[in-house]
Amino acid sequence: MTEPGGPHAHPAPPASPAPPGCPAHAGAVPLTGLEYQQTPSQLYRALRREHGPVAPVLLDGGIPAWLVLGYSELTYVTGHDELFARDSRRWNQWENIPPDWPLLPFVGYQPSVLFTEGEEHRRRAGVITEALEGVDQFELSHDCLLIADDLIARFAGSGHAELMADYAHALPMRTVVQLCGMPTSGEDTSRLVDDLRISLDAGEGDDPVAAYGRVGERLRRLVEEKRAAPGPDITSRMLTHPAGLTDEEVVQDLISVIAAAQQPTANWICNTLRLLLTDERFAVNVSGGRLSVGEALNEVLWLDTPTQNFIGRWAVRDVQLGGRQIRAGDCLVLGLAAANTDPQIWPEGHVGAENAAHLSFSNGEHRCPYPAPLLADVMARTAVETLLERLPDLVLAVDPGELTWRPSIWMRGLSELPVRFTPVVR
Repeated sequence: MTEPGGPHAHPAPPASPAPPGCPAHAGAVPLTGLEYQQTPSQLYRALRREHGPVAPVLLDGGIPAWLVLGYSELTYVTGHDELFARDSRRWNQWENIPPDWPLLPFVGYQPSVLFTEGEEHRRRAGVITEALEGVDQFELSHDCLLIADDLIARFAGSGHAELMADYAHALPMRTVVQLCGMPTSGEDTSRLVDDLRISLDAGEGDDPVAAYGRVGERLRRLVEEKRAAPGPDITSRMLTHPAGLTDEEVVQDLISVIAAAQQPTANWICNTLRLLLTDERFAVNVSGGRLSVGEALNEVLWLDTPTQNFIGRWAVRDVQLGGRQIRAGDCLVLGLAAANTDPQIWPEGHVGAENAAHLSFSNGEHRCPYPAPLLADVMARTAVETLLERLPDLVLAVDPGELTWRPSIWMRGLSELPVRFTPVVR
């Protein structure tokens, strides 16, 4: 759960653009290609060697941006909103952005908590924080356990499963929509989650802008329902908060909550299961005991964080960063995965997964609001532990080298995770 992309609306009048061929972006690297699909860490190392902690890159369509690779630099950017702000209407590239640009769901301004700044951001984030604080973590764990058991029961008797679709995505989806006051199953809910996936991680042939529009329509209906009949859920708590958010503000901020909780948590679950099933350290370590699920979850946040890159921040004025001259209105992509493996913080080349100073939940005022990371941990931990308890002889159904990653520079998640086990008859 970290800062997800926002929706597309109507950008402000553009500032003076810096054309893709400008000197500042000489040698810029397109954020596309097979490196991102399977071995992004190698590409980050190459970018760091060639360009240092801040690299010139090209987004879809050759649009220039800066990729912040360094841990210290990323911490600085996210900790200085007065220099690197979230309102994307500052972007100096708007006149070069076509209406069907695939990254519009990430950068197009909307009146969402994601794009607010200063006191308005604190007001909106405060509503989300208090709404999430109303979630009882013990009840959440219990609900996740029931959902996990139900999902496992559907494939336990077959002796095989594809965990990405059958389990890792389904569990946080059902959990999050339940927390927001929606039915946990049904075509309506499934369509909502699929549209969220398209918005955040569109595949070939997908229309992320249209998908985002459908998400908004469904959540507007939910807000209307909860205005009429509030319940013990996140949506109702946001609607009745003393801050007095409008219905549209609640809709936009609910999208942020659901998007940040569902797909990143699903990838966290599946990436952790992959680690447990492919790394012998998690079978039996040197002392004869198993390394814990908690250690695996934390290691994934360092090495295979569910959100690789986040777009982004926009420079408020001309500023130096990592030896680069950043111009007012330039876009900065937060390289969360690259920063987590920065050799400046891991000089021996070994990431110490025992600490939690990673940037997977971002940093600064726009990081995931408390207690969102705790709730995500409850969902992920319950999902992984329950599966291993119910199916103790779970193994991969393919060679580890056959596993493939989704072709995304933003999300880090497997295309599939096929497994086999001894069938369980209940």
